[in-house]
Amino acid sequence: MIRLPLLDHWPAERFPDPAEALHEPSGLLAFGGDLSPERLRAAYAQGIFPWFNEGEPILWWSPDPRCVFRTAQLCQPNRSLRRLLARCGWQVTVDRDFVGVMHACAAPRDGQPGTWISPEMIDAYATLHARGHAHSVEVWRDATMVGGIYGVMSGRLFSGESMFSRESGGSKVALLALARLLRDWGCPLLDAQVTNPHLLSLGAEEMPRADYLAALRTLAYQPLESSDWTRVTPMDAATLA
Repeated sequence: MIRLPLLDHWPAERFPDPAEALHEPSGLLAFGGDLSPERLRAAYAQGIFPWFNEGEPILWWSPDPRCVFRTAQLCQPNRSLRRLLARCGWQVTVDRDFVGVMHACAAPRDGQPGTWISPEMIDAYATLHARGHAHSVEVWRDATMVGGIYGVMSGRLFSGESMFSRESGGSKVALLALARLLRDWGCPLLDAQVTNPHLLSLGAEEMPRADYLAALRTLAYQPLESSDWTRVTPMDAATLA
């Protein structure tokens, strides 16, 4: 019988070694604890993230391999995305409506019975955002949000949590805008956590967990000025082409 560590009485900054995570399901490392800002920040800095359904205990993961984007490569839109950028007339903002992005990501999707982005998760990440450690990119058509992405910043590495589209291409534009910002700020990786065919089609790649953690140990402790996010002004999507 496999026994997972229970974190209820562990200090917020302490987690098991990710190398001890299960092979099946891939990356399951521990359960329990809480979603306090201190525990969440410590988890992401160690290559660990929470992922669980409403009504379940909090589950903590560090999968092998890790799904990542290299920001420099992601910044090169293909022909169809360039055409969309040129004609869409959309505007891109940063941190204008973090909670709105989370709610949009939590909305039911075709073929999915529910969402893991529970009210508990929204409250926890909204607190993290208020403290300057979680951020969002929004894409707008006039006053309507048509796409977005949100995640957590650890030094010079961004961990993407979820993205959404209300119009075709909305999430791709948000992802491209985020990658441009990260590249310009000296952040080489955008963590996408768990591999799926859609992410791979967008240019993500699989990285062995050991390599990801080695990169994280350097990047997570290279400070990114919080003012970098507050200085981002709204931009026309066409400028990303």
